[in-house]
Amino acid sequence: MAQAMRPNSATSLFSTDGKRHPLQDTLMAVTLVLGLLAFFTAFFNHLHLLSSWAGLVGILTGAYGQFISVTTRERFLLIIGLGASAVGFFLGMAHGGLFGGVIG
Repeated sequence: MAQAMRPNSATSLFSTDGKRHPLQDTLMAVTLVLGLLAFFTAFFNHLHLLSSWAGLVGILTGAYGQFISVTTRERFLLIIGLGASAVGFFLGMAHGGLFGGVIG
């Protein structure tokens, strides 16, 4: 027999199980925000502390989010946030690091 199709609303893009995931969505949003912050501050040498720490925390939250993610939407956006966090982290480390000029 034909299977009934479930309506796919705009808020649940690629969320195919039809359930809410508040923890995963929060981790996804935090990872994206930290990734964007780390990525855009990494282009300024004097903001290396902000970019490296935001990148490091974004990598950690994104990794945990990937570990507990359920849907394709969560995994897709977590990978984008993880990539931006990693770029920001590595450029921040190249410009001075996590403690550059503060300790030592």
